[in-house]
Amino acid sequence: MRIGILTGGGDCPGLNAVIRGIVKRAPKDVEILGFMYGWKGLLTEEYTFLTDDDVEGIHILGGTILGTSRTNPLKSEETKKKVIETYEKLNLDALIAIGGDDTLSVAAFYSAMKLNVVGVPKTIDNDVSNTDYTFGFHTAVNVGADAIDRLHSTAKSHRRIIFVELMGREAGWITLEAGLAAGAHLILIPEYPLTLGEIERILKKRMESKHYAVVAVAEGFKPTELEDVVADKSEVDAFGHIRLGGIAHYLAEVIKQRTGYDTRSVVLGHLLRGGTPTAFDRILGTRYGVKAMELVLEGDFGRMVALRGNEIISVPIEYGIATKKLVPYEYYKLAEIFFG
Repeated sequence: MRIGILTGGGDCPGLNAVIRGIVKRAPKDVEILGFMYGWKGLLTEEYTFLTDDDVEGIHILGGTILGTSRTNPLKSEETKKKVIETYEKLNLDALIAIGGDDTLSVAAFYSAMKLNVVGVPKTIDNDVSNTDYTFGFHTAVNVGADAIDRLHSTAKSHRRIIFVELMGREAGWITLEAGLAAGAHLILIPEYPLTLGEIERILKKRMESKHYAVVAVAEGFKPTELEDVVADKSEVDAFGHIRLGGIAHYLAEVIKQRTGYDTRSVVLGHLLRGGTPTAFDRILGTRYGVKAMELVLEGDFGRMVALRGNEIISVPIEYGIATKKLVPYEYYKLAEIFFG
């Protein structure tokens, strides 16, 4: 039996734990081909054979030993066919695709084309539906909370408002949990926009009583008055996503102009997705990898592994990409208790 695996989209802590789980669970007579740089590897036929020795100890490492990219093989009929040709040329019996919404959308397409595909959900934003958590998210929250913890001291010392920008295109899970854990005085996420006036009022009240503030803001947040998110619209990836970023700087400038307070902005960006995964993400990634291999061995294709409670289950790949898993209002209301 020959099984291919790939890691697509943005890197995140825990990817190597998944790879290790897949390889370690495979029977000795199974060959594992690791495609390099996501779907690009199937277009260029760039791959490497993975053995027990190759994955020894990699679960503690960030990133992915296979590399990754945002290559979209569905952009043309030629690239669509090339993936199938590579799959057949290399005599693959199955393909395990590890990635977020875009990678899983491609996996669902090829599953519908009758390739034997299993999906593993990966997104730093934790917005894949039908799974409680995705690996990498826990690490990102810890890094974000640590950064916000540190910014409290400088904000307090200088009587400043510091806006901290965290990842979160459409879902504010990282910003909410990191902000809540680190005691941010205002948390701004895409799901629940506020007006500039509301932001100003909350911060004025805070500054009048406590004389400093730290605001956690997701990159995809936009005040009600803005028509669109703050982004570089000239830069679009292969799946049509514009590059977000700049909302913290925008808010710092606007609030400074409106109130006269000393403001600063900090963008955490890729710091959130780099480095060593937490124990939680190592274990979750390991369990996902093992389950993915078991689905292959059982011939249960067109499925995505998922966490439900404490159990690793599987659902149709389509369930993972059906909708975005957004922060529920009740959770945001909990965070609002600590605003100001």
